[in-house]
Amino acid sequence: MIKEIGNLHVSKDADMTNGSPPDMMQTQEQFIEWALKEYERPLIGYAQGFVHDWERARDVVQDTFIRLCQQDVAKVRDGVKTWLFTVCRNRALDVLRKDSRLVEMDEKKLGKIPANTVSASSLLEKEEMHQRLEMYLQRLTPNQREVVVLKFQQGLSYEEISRVTGLSNGNVGFLLHNALKRLREWMPRDLAESNEE
Repeated sequence: MIKEIGNLHVSKDADMTNGSPPDMMQTQEQFIEWALKEYERPLIGYAQGFVHDWERARDVVQDTFIRLCQQDVAKVRDGVKTWLFTVCRNRALDVLRKDSRLVEMDEKKLGKIPANTVSASSLLEKEEMHQRLEMYLQRLTPNQREVVVLKFQQGLSYEEISRVTGLSNGNVGFLLHNALKRLREWMPRDLAESNEE
């Protein structure tokens, strides 16, 4: 079965979450359009964690997609998710180096917009929980924070995180294991249990 997404026609059975574009895409334009729809928003959130500014994060992601347009689709097609996150990360770090200042990642800005049906008290409770979680995340090392964000916020596999960060798979696993262990030690039981839901 075929369904329409924007101007793209993709198979209903196409797996849009595995990081590979549907097989039906023939042109570079279709490929770029698909990549934009699939990854622009997560990349902006990821870049924002580095540059702490939504507009600058958008600029970083725009540069990332400009570089994608300059690539041979056949070379990046199968690993486009990893390629995009790697280029985005490198571009964000370039921006920070250019500005000659290092900033810590701000997980709070990566949060999702709540549904309109949520009550004000529930929103306040979630915001408080996010602030508390952010406090604990900031206590992690920068490498630990980055792999936690890539794993749990962006949904990347260990292998994809390895390619994005340049760390070995073993190092990624070690950093995640230690980060989660530290978070469990630091976080009160009620906060840890509410984040598991």
